[in-house]
Amino acid sequence: MSPAPLSAWMLLAALIFSIGLLGLFTRRSAIAALLCVELMANAVNLNLVALGYYRGDLEGQTMALFGIALTVAEVIVGLAIVILMNRTHKTIDIDSASELKG
Repeated sequence: MSPAPLSAWMLLAALIFSIGLLGLFTRRSAIAALLCVELMANAVNLNLVALGYYRGDLEGQTMALFGIALTVAEVIVGLAIVILMNRTHKTIDIDSASELKG
């Protein structure tokens, strides 16, 4: 069984990234926004792995692992901000984040 062509993987990653971007622009919940950013990061990781596979080296997989580690750190910081928003404002609406200044 032959693997799918590179263009199919790129198209799938572009579709996943577009869904994440659309969700990021349309959602008001901070948790939904974090999930959309995570979806976009996974699309980038899919591109890295697919390109690494078709080049025949492990650079794409290595970069994807670093990308996953950075995404985990971003989610931890994002969830800490969501918890802070929930404690202070009793809401996780993104529009109330401007009130966290000073």
